[in-house]
Formats: sequence, structure tokens, C-alpha cells
Amino acid sequence: MPAEWETHAGTWLTWPRPDGVSFPDRYFAVPPVYAKFIQPLFQVEQVNVNVWDADMESWVGELLKENNVPLDQVLFHHFPAYEPWCRDHGPIFLVRDNNGVHERAVVDWGYNAWGGKYPPFDLDDAIPQHIAYLRQLPFFSPGIVLEGGSIDVNGYGTLLTTESCLLNPNRNPHLTKGQIEQYLRDYLGVTNILWLGEGIAGDDTDGHVDGLARFVNPSTIVSVVEEDPADANYQVLQDNLRRLRGMRDQDGRIFRIVQLPMPSAVEYQGRRLPASYANFYIANGIVIVPTYRDPNDSEAMAILRRVFPDSRVIGIDSTELIWGLGSFHCISQQEPG
Repeated sequence: MPAEWETHAGTWLTWPRPDGVSFPDRYFAVPPVYAKFIQPLFQVEQVNVNVWDADMESWVGELLKENNVPLDQVLFHHFPAYEPWCRDHGPIFLVRDNNGVHERAVVDWGYNAWGGKYPPFDLDDAIPQHIAYLRQLPFFSPGIVLEGGSIDVNGYGTLLTTESCLLNPNRNPHLTKGQIEQYLRDYLGVTNILWLGEGIAGDDTDGHVDGLARFVNPSTIVSVVEEDPADANYQVLQDNLRRLRGMRDQDGRIFRIVQLPMPSAVEYQGRRLPASYANFYIANGIVIVPTYRDPNDSEAMAILRRVFPDSRVIGIDSTELIWGLGSFHCISQQEPG
């Protein structure tokens, strides 16, 4: 499994439905955020959008044109899914060099909407196979549940994940930690598996790593940290930071750990939302960062510009998107070249 910063052939998105469960009562504020996300993305790589049907393709196309997105840079695919979180229901692509021949494949992990929280999810679960058939790629089905947002890799054999998600009995109750690690080795080509503890408050995925800590190069991890001891995230993030400082890479070397701030608590109807600057998306030469109309936006952007010196770091307001309990990394899935 290549690292996210390796060259992309494109990005996959699944357009949200008005009658989906992700954005109750706030749906029509969300498509413009998707359009803003696609604006810088189409300039650096192909954008692939899964849509419910031809009607959705038509009105999404009109919205994109209104936002100065040329439709010859966007490919629509009639691959319906109930919810838009392509990071989790989309394919994970693999690459290898086979005697000088560049080969790609797809891993079709099982998807159960984060432990069966939001049925039905059969259409979402079918997305990886649709894409594998489209690309005429071999696909492997391990037969266990795993979401793309629950793992991150450095491209050299190290994988980062969380105990609260991968060991949750609502995913694979029949598997031990050791058995899950073996699946990761067998199907993703990793050798070194590192475990954080729990996720941030409000995260209905049971603690995806893409809201906590991310590889930004093979030897550097950025980790969100909460400075307020009274905040619900303080102790969880301190524990994860402690774990990160003790971790080693696939060659036994310590990582450089860079701390990212957290935004102030974002709430909706009394519910804490999982707003995090770690949910950025790395594309070809750009990094798209969620912002939250918060004083810490500028500090987070400055830190990410330092750790991505060769990329254009772009902040986009994610306040409307986070009502659905995810941001830009959650809605996207990279397709390596």
C-alpha cells in the first residue's frame, strides 16, 4: 500500500444524497463544500465521482460548472452508495514492481458502516469491486471489516492504527489482535504495525486514526494535541502522544513527532463533533486542510506548510461538512498512479 503523498492517478469521491443520514436538515449546505474541495483538486489530478444515478450526475455537473470546475476534468460513475464516506467504503489500491512492470490491484475490505450503525450499507460495500472492474484490476477480498480511515501508512512498511477501532467487537469479534495484524501484513504488504489508543470525542467511527495522527513523510508523524486539560480530548490525545514518542519505524528508528493544535470544541444541537486538523488530504502537489472558523486555523496551516515544504497547503472551511462527522480525508480516496 503506497503512502498518500505518492503520485496519484486520481481521487475518488462519493457524492452525498439528499436523503442520506449523514447531513440531516443541513444537506444543501454540503454540496458547495464538495465543489470547493474539487476546485484545487481537478487542477492536479483526475477527479472521479460516484453518483446515485443520471439525475444526480446532471445536477452535480451544473453545480460544478457554477463553481468553475470544467467537467472534462471530472469523471462521473453510476456507482450508487447510501452515504458519501469514500475513505471508508472505497477501494484501497496496492502497487508493486513486478520485474520492471508496474502493477496495481485493489483490496476489497468488508464494510459495515462502522459496526452496523447506519444500515443499509450493501451498496457502499460494493464500491471497491465496481472500481476494480472499471479499472480491470485484480481484487482481493480478505473477508474482514476494515475502513480506510482506520489506517495510515508511510509507504515503507509501517502502518498506524487504533485499538479502539480495529479491536472493537462491532467489526471483527472473532479475531484477536494478532490475527488482525496478520491480515494487515498479508493484504497491505506492511511489516510494522503501530497502535494508538482511542479517538477524539464525537467520532462515530470508534476512533479513526485519520482524526488523530498522520504520516507526512516516511519518518514524520503529525499528531493533534489538546492544550486544555478540561477538554474531553485532552487525556486521550496525551496518551496517544506518549505512545507515538515511543514508537519506531520499520528499521527501528524513532519518528519525528510534530504537534498540531485542535480547534475549539465544535458542537451541533449539543453534540460534540469530531473536528480535527489531522483530517487533511494529500494530493499531487497540494494538501487540502479542513478549517473551522477558529483562531487555531492559522497555526495549524502554518505547521502543515512547514512539514509539506514542497506542496501548496490550502485551507477550506469544513464547518458545514463536519456536521456529518467527517471532513476532507473522510470523503476522499486516492488512486495511485
